[in-house]
Amino acid sequence: MTTQDALEAIGLKDVVYRQLRAARRAAAVVGCLRTEVKNNALQQMAAAVWSARAEVLDANARDIDAAKTAGQPASRIDRLQLTETRLSTILEGLQQVASLPDPVGDVLDAFVRPNGLFVEQVRVPMGVVAMIYESRPNVTVDGAGLCLKTGNAVVLRGSRESLESNRALVRALRSGLQAAGLPEDAVQLVEGGREAVDIILQARGFVDLAIPRGGAGLIARVVEQAKVPVIETGVGNCHVYVDTAADLEQATAIVMNAKTQRPSVCNAAETLLVHEEVALAWLPVVLRALEARGVEVRACPRTQELLQAGGAGLATAVALASQEDFATEFLDLVLAVRTVKSLEEALDHIAEYGTKHSEVIVTEDAAAAETFLRQVDAAAVYHNASSRFTDGFEFGFGAEIGISTQKLHARGPMGLRELTSYKYLVRGNGQIRS
Repeated sequence: MTTQDALEAIGLKDVVYRQLRAARRAAAVVGCLRTEVKNNALQQMAAAVWSARAEVLDANARDIDAAKTAGQPASRIDRLQLTETRLSTILEGLQQVASLPDPVGDVLDAFVRPNGLFVEQVRVPMGVVAMIYESRPNVTVDGAGLCLKTGNAVVLRGSRESLESNRALVRALRSGLQAAGLPEDAVQLVEGGREAVDIILQARGFVDLAIPRGGAGLIARVVEQAKVPVIETGVGNCHVYVDTAADLEQATAIVMNAKTQRPSVCNAAETLLVHEEVALAWLPVVLRALEARGVEVRACPRTQELLQAGGAGLATAVALASQEDFATEFLDLVLAVRTVKSLEEALDHIAEYGTKHSEVIVTEDAAAAETFLRQVDAAAVYHNASSRFTDGFEFGFGAEIGISTQKLHARGPMGLRELTSYKYLVRGNGQIRS
């Protein structure tokens, strides 16, 4: 019986709850596994996906064709697309997860009470983790790998756009679990529309943690609808501020990388802030380079004046930026630009429009850099480096379950430790409380 047949035969809620119960049973098994058993399973999962790569890429091609037919923008299609190279990189992350230390069982604290009780605070798995995400199928593999390593079962609910890709990936991941002698239900794909998401989010007692990954609409809906705990992964309206003391050649390289290396992801830059003392000389240089890469620029009135005065030599006129542009995560080859009078004005702009994801200052002034690093409220704050490094793989976490922009429990790229909780193990010899 296909999943769709099952949905129609017994109802969506029953299907989802059967999956959640199976995930709970699987979590009880994988939560007690030795590290070497989990690492072997991760290796088996990576091997199974690679062996099935033709099937996976064929499925992805069907998703891509459907997205193009539906008129999806190029940026969304890029987020959806898998190639053999991208798949190899994803599986490299899975291999790296296998090589990382296992946080489960780590003793965070230990002490003896005056009455002789020996108390240990120990890392433990969360249990059942639900991933609610949009079109990036790499999340399917990253989520499965990180959750297994930390002894969690994962329930995956990707978007309709990536359904064929996710089906193929999950089939391969489950076959890897089977080859390792572990319960396949530790990794499951939930199908169904928004109703399926609502069922997951309201499944108290079955889901221990929900993690949304996607646009502002998806994240807001999960946060508002959830009755289970949620880690909010945020939208990336990221800024690069080029200070008066910047190395301008370095600034050009950082801006180009942050905006154009992969514009469809959350750690790409969306707004460029430039100190007015360097704007006249430097802006024409960087904007010509951006134009050559196909970037549409929308600038504040002051920036437009400077470009007209300096003769930017651009092939197309620079559009006037609106307030909405400065608040938008474009996820495309579009960049808002504002000229500011001071570091303080740049900080004020970021405080107003930033989404607490990733922010960059380019400067050789150590004092200005420290002010920026300390005052900017974001998960990752950079001095003289591209925002594109806000990534679990780049941070050495193997992969990431998401990038948290909240402050409770986890912040920034979330790797293995962020998928654990802790409990207290208390050992006595007959103590009773008087």
